[in-house]
Amino acid sequence: MEGRRGSEPVTVSSAVREHLRQLCLREFPCGIGSWNHSRFGPQAGQRRGELVPGEAETASPEGETVEALLDLVRSPHSPWALPGDSSTEDRFLRELAIRDPLLLNDSFFCSYFRTLRVVDKEVTLVDENLLKFQKLEELILSANHIKEVDAAHLPPTLKVLELYGNELASMESLCVHPPPPGLQHLGLGHNKLLGPLESLYITASHWPSLVSLDLSFNDLTDLQRLVAALRTLRRLRLLVLQGNPLALVPYYRGFTIDSLGRLCVLDDITVSPNEKHQFRGLSLHGDLAHAAQLVVTIGNIRGVPDSSVLDPEPGPEGPFTSYTYYVTYDFVEDEEGDRKEYAGVLAEIVKPSPSTEPLGEDLPEEELRGEVSEEAESPESGTTELPDSELSLLSGRSARLPRSMDSVEELAKLWPRMSHHLSLSPGTVLFSTARKPWTEVIPCGYEMHHTVKGLVPLKAFLLAGTTVTVMEEKILSWPLASPSTDSPLLAKKGKKEREKRDKVEKEPSKERRGSKKRKDSSRELRQDPPVPRVLGSCLVPLEPLLAGEPLVTTVCNFGVLRTTESDKLTFARDSKKVKNVTKKEKLKAAAPLSESQYQPEPLTVELQVQLSQCRSAADALRALEAPE
Repeated sequence: MEGRRGSEPVTVSSAVREHLRQLCLREFPCGIGSWNHSRFGPQAGQRRGELVPGEAETASPEGETVEALLDLVRSPHSPWALPGDSSTEDRFLRELAIRDPLLLNDSFFCSYFRTLRVVDKEVTLVDENLLKFQKLEELILSANHIKEVDAAHLPPTLKVLELYGNELASMESLCVHPPPPGLQHLGLGHNKLLGPLESLYITASHWPSLVSLDLSFNDLTDLQRLVAALRTLRRLRLLVLQGNPLALVPYYRGFTIDSLGRLCVLDDITVSPNEKHQFRGLSLHGDLAHAAQLVVTIGNIRGVPDSSVLDPEPGPEGPFTSYTYYVTYDFVEDEEGDRKEYAGVLAEIVKPSPSTEPLGEDLPEEELRGEVSEEAESPESGTTELPDSELSLLSGRSARLPRSMDSVEELAKLWPRMSHHLSLSPGTVLFSTARKPWTEVIPCGYEMHHTVKGLVPLKAFLLAGTTVTVMEEKILSWPLASPSTDSPLLAKKGKKEREKRDKVEKEPSKERRGSKKRKDSSRELRQDPPVPRVLGSCLVPLEPLLAGEPLVTTVCNFGVLRTTESDKLTFARDSKKVKNVTKKEKLKAAAPLSESQYQPEPLTVELQVQLSQCRSAADALRALEAPE
């Protein structure tokens, strides 16, 4: 049917009439026409009740037999057949319109229908004409645009009412007039019910016979008040609340089961006697915290291309290049919580990693082409002198670079360089793992506990999902310029240095290399701002956490970034640092790289998001007593 025309409301009764029209009950091969004129035409002189038994089945020169007409509506290859998903009622009406078309009138329709399904028909108004359906027991009005329902327009015989996927913001309109007293199932899932006052409209005074209630995927937040109202429904056995913000708190299932002792099924899961025993007494505690707890875990990164093998060898004056890798994800910002907790998150993302672990331990000179980590800088100069005893570019450990940014202004300058993939959704905060150097498998070892008190924003975030991004950060470092030799004192010092250097050149090569290490290790370095690059980004759906799943585990696959050529260069570099490896073993290890069937490993990240759920009353009470 056509959509809403201007501001004119689309009523349920008009949608039913339009549906009957589309069944073509008065057109060939149904209804009355030349195809059955001998049976129902004026010349027959008979009404439906006066027909001789068996006469309606008889063919005449002027019409078709009943069986021939029925074949036209039953055969799936017939142009007059109904779609395969048509209801049993629709098929019955089509055949009745062939057998006895005189029976089909308004009075028949109103007394015939016991079930009305008006789904996705742009309906906006439940009108009073529904009262004409005297035997109606089931009314399905899902996927429409209904904002209010006047219970005075509902037939008193109604036992099932479904309003899934509409625009109901409150149940108040359903309770202004008494609802059908025999209503046993009420389905209001996927609406916009919000606020603590909704519990006032879910009591036995309004729904005395209710056995099944579905309020899933609304915005209800006050579990304790809602459960207190549901206690009055003595016949309630089936309840669905999943998808609401209140179902995200750890004690949700246990508290609901203990509060509603007659409940048999909660969120489509049977309530077992063991569950009732485990959560016994939990409903007596009225001071449970209204906060959700989630744990984000990021495991290994695989398939990262080693960008350092493509860089040229640095000269004496640099630049020395270092690469680090990390993973970012966005998470909802808890406006009701302590915002100071996230005050340094942005800085953590764009500043070099403060990790103190060596980036180039036990690596040869060929691999250490300036792979450096950072060290706290001097506020005055912005640089840090590297002592002899700590690190050396040519030893088995890499030199640390100073941080070149420690102010919000400098961070703001760097942020536009970040890829558009890292742009945040409103109400979210970006989190980052620690920066790690390149390895074949980069272990992140990241775990973050999130406690969120804003349950409605959390639900919206879970519906949208989180964006996971693998980042590469490149830092160039340069030796500081040598001091000027214009003064006589510095010139004399420079002369002594040259004499010392000439003497060193005459020393054995081993001693000369050691001297060179000590000299280079004491040089001061300055670093350029980090250059971030997005290696891969994808959206991870988190809606299963709303649908009752406690855990979302996935391996984000960003596709293949590595190539056979880059892997060959990486292997050639790595093979140099491995001792006691024969030429034959090297060739054997390199053999797969030269084969045509070799497939580089795709870039992947292991991600896990867990919604904390208490398994017993004791667990819930321990979580309540634990410090935040």
